[in-house]
Amino acid sequence: MTISGAWRRAAHGAGLLAADGSVAETIFAEMSALAVRSGAINLGQGFPDEDGPAVVREAARQAISDGGNQYPPGRGQAGLLEAIARHQERFYGLTLDPHREVLVTAGATEALAATILALIEPGDEVVTFEPFYDAYGGLIGLGGGIHRTVPLRAPDFQPDLDALRAAVTDRTRLIIVNDPHNPTGAVFPRSTLELIVELAHQHDAIIVTDEVYEHLTFGAPHIPIATLPGAWERTVTISSAGKTFSLTGWKVGWLSAPAPVITAILAVKQFLTFANAAPFQPAIAVGLDLPESYFATIAADMKNKRDVLAAGLRAAGFDISVPQGSYFIVADATPLGFADGAELCRRLPELAGVVAVPISAFCSPTHRAEYAPLLRFAYCKNVPLLEQASARLAELAIR
Repeated sequence: MTISGAWRRAAHGAGLLAADGSVAETIFAEMSALAVRSGAINLGQGFPDEDGPAVVREAARQAISDGGNQYPPGRGQAGLLEAIARHQERFYGLTLDPHREVLVTAGATEALAATILALIEPGDEVVTFEPFYDAYGGLIGLGGGIHRTVPLRAPDFQPDLDALRAAVTDRTRLIIVNDPHNPTGAVFPRSTLELIVELAHQHDAIIVTDEVYEHLTFGAPHIPIATLPGAWERTVTISSAGKTFSLTGWKVGWLSAPAPVITAILAVKQFLTFANAAPFQPAIAVGLDLPESYFATIAADMKNKRDVLAAGLRAAGFDISVPQGSYFIVADATPLGFADGAELCRRLPELAGVVAVPISAFCSPTHRAEYAPLLRFAYCKNVPLLEQASARLAELAIR
C-alpha cells in the first residue's frame, strides 16, 4: 500500500516520526496522560484552569439561543472582522479594511497552516527561532519547505543578530516570528524586529508573526512588526482569542495582511475548515471591544502567577529565566543534578507530583542536546494551585 509522503513530511518536520515509520506520541500528550495517571499537577500544557470573562461567555450562549449555529461566512462574520480591525487600530494604530485585510480562522494554528501552505513552494526555506512552537516544523514539512532556525539561548533567550543575518538568504521565503515567544517567554526588542524587516526587504521574504500572547507581557511592550516602517506590505499578523480571553477550546483565531495576501491564504483556508465557531465569533467580538482595563488586568494577574511559580522553582533549586511574556517559564535542572530534562519530566510526577515538559521537545534534532537540561512550566493556573505545585517542588531541594 502506497501512502502519501505529506504526512511523513509533516511528522518528520515536527520530530514525530518514530524509527519504524509510525507517528510517535508527542511529549505533550505523554506528559498529560502521565499527569492523569499519577494525579500530578499538570504544569505541562498551556491552558488556563479558569474561564474567561462572563460577558463573553454570555454572548456565546445568547448567540446559540438566537440561532447562530450554522456556517458563518468563510472570511468570518462581519461583526468579528470589524472588531479585529478596531482592536488593531485601538492598540497599535494599524488601520485595516476589515472585509479585505482580515481573515478569521480556526485558532492561530489554522492561520499558521493556511499561511505557510499558501505562501511556500517545495524547496523554499522558512526561518524560525529555536526553540519553536512544534506546529511550525510540522507545517513547514507538510508544505515541502526547508526549516532553518536561529537559536535563542539562556538566560535571556534573545537571538544573536549575526546568526539571524546568516540564516536569512535569497532562498528564504518566510521568516516566522513568535513574539512573545513560546516556550521561552522572551519578548523581542524593537532593534531585533527592525533587523527582521530589513532582512525581509533585502531578501524579498514575507514575515509571519505569531502574536497570540500579545496582551500578556510584563514590563516589556509588545511591538507588532506590522507597525514598523516598511513592514506592513510584507507581513502576515496572526493572533487568537484563546490566550487573551482564557478560552482556548473555542479555537477562534485571525490574521491580517494586505488584501492580495489574504486572498492567497483564503484559497487554502477554504479547503481546511472553510468556516468555524459560528456562535463564538460574535462573543469574541464582544471581548475585543472590552475596555483597556480588562487587558491591563489580565497582564497584571498573569505576572503575579509568574512570580508565584518563579519563587517556587527557585526554592526547589532550579535556575530560572524570568519571562517577559506568555504563559511559560523555563527552568534549568542542572543545579539539581539532572542533565536530561526529558528524563526528569518523566520522573517529576513521582519525585514531586508535578508535570512539566522538556524544552528539547521544541527543538530540531540537531540542537536538542544544547537545550537538554531545560524544562517548561506553565503558570496560567489559579494561584492556590501554583502554590501547591511550589510546595511539592520544594521536595526536590531536600532530596
